[in-house]
Amino acid sequence: MKQIYISAQPEETRAAVVTDGQLQAVEMERSAHSHLVGNIYKGQVQNVLKGMQAAFVDIGMEKNAFLYVGDGMPQDVRHVLPQKTKVHIGEYLPVQITKDAVGTKGPRATTHITIPGRNVVLLPTAAYIGISRRIEEEAERARLQAVAERHAPAGMGLILRTASEGVSEEELAKEIGYLAKIWQGILARFALKSRGATLLYRDADLLVRAIRDHLDDTVDQVAVEGRQAFSRVRELVRTMLPAAECRVTLYEDRTPLFQQYGIEKEIETLGARRVELPSGGFLVIDKTEALTAIDVNTGKYTGRDNLAETAYRTNLEAAGEVMKQIRLRDIGGMILVDFIDMERESQNEDLLARLRHLAKLDRTKTNVVDITRLGLVEITRKKTRENLDSIVYTDCPVCHGLGRVESPETVSIRISRDIRRMERKSHAQDGYEVEVHESVAEELRQNQLMMNLAAEFGTDIKVTTVPGMHPENYTILQ
Repeated sequence: MKQIYISAQPEETRAAVVTDGQLQAVEMERSAHSHLVGNIYKGQVQNVLKGMQAAFVDIGMEKNAFLYVGDGMPQDVRHVLPQKTKVHIGEYLPVQITKDAVGTKGPRATTHITIPGRNVVLLPTAAYIGISRRIEEEAERARLQAVAERHAPAGMGLILRTASEGVSEEELAKEIGYLAKIWQGILARFALKSRGATLLYRDADLLVRAIRDHLDDTVDQVAVEGRQAFSRVRELVRTMLPAAECRVTLYEDRTPLFQQYGIEKEIETLGARRVELPSGGFLVIDKTEALTAIDVNTGKYTGRDNLAETAYRTNLEAAGEVMKQIRLRDIGGMILVDFIDMERESQNEDLLARLRHLAKLDRTKTNVVDITRLGLVEITRKKTRENLDSIVYTDCPVCHGLGRVESPETVSIRISRDIRRMERKSHAQDGYEVEVHESVAEELRQNQLMMNLAAEFGTDIKVTTVPGMHPENYTILQ
């Protein structure tokens, strides 16, 4: 049983895929912050970094895109450019965004263009044919290889997606021709004389991607909240998989769609640092600039046999939840998982085998590397679009993303240092008034620090609580 749920409002579109009652994927897209991944631009080189074999390219956004040119410039791209041997400042290039801007880093671009369809991906700048690793039957792989070789446009390549399995040659050829026309249109727009960066091709929005990437014969229902979105989805399904049109339904109940099916509640938990396991164990997920660290703990689970068996069972259970959280949160880059230490090598091998099996189910390329000498499992996952965390959350204005603030005791000691410094310059005969956060005021009352200072310097010190003041801030008035 597999369902696709789509909730569309003017300000936000969300899509979720549920299999056998378990949330498998969730994506959201906001109209004010649409993603750039997949978009193709006529970009202008602003700066060339020779030592890094890279360039910064203006694509008309706030931040320039980073372009790595160390792997060479595709011949089909070179064909539309002035015949120069190196990328230079001021040059125009057709570039495709492969990674959204994250934090202080701008988007990442490439000149190796890909144009995805439902069954195939056209590679207009690479004469290469690839077939999805999820298509395992050798006879079908051979058939698709032959079809691709017969219909690939001259000098271009193709990737046969998982959805292409069993699709007729006629249908595949039709889609390849359609994608080739899109590329010709992109080249035509690139050739037009225009100043500055220009958008040449916009990638499909979330509605299209949800249907294109997830709809297949295993989907029992596509429920859509929002009449306009329902009309679009039904038209898309009619074009891509006509037999599934009867499975598309308009959701009109008073209870919101995601709330009705429990998806809203599960999405809310995706921001939590701690994730409970059914056995009583739990995960702790911490994100840093360089990597994501996940710690596995037994918690309340004590097992039935011995410590070694408890650790083994907890780790196997945690493996499923770790891969689920990575997928749902769309965590990319380097991921280190600190599983509970196990005694036998065979148990470590079982754990790695389970993780690698689960990694194959992820649509995003995920690689379970190995267990390091320190007992950490190293996982890498391709990072492209902004993930759920960066869309839904922003840094705390109090701690500025640190996750902690100075303790009231630390702040009170800083106040005492400042008063001592001020007294060295000139004595405050009329005393001081210290304005602080309520937690610091309580600390000062309990430790009697201000009372002691007042006695030491022979002056009066008054503590005033200021509602809404930052816990680390304070004001000393004379």
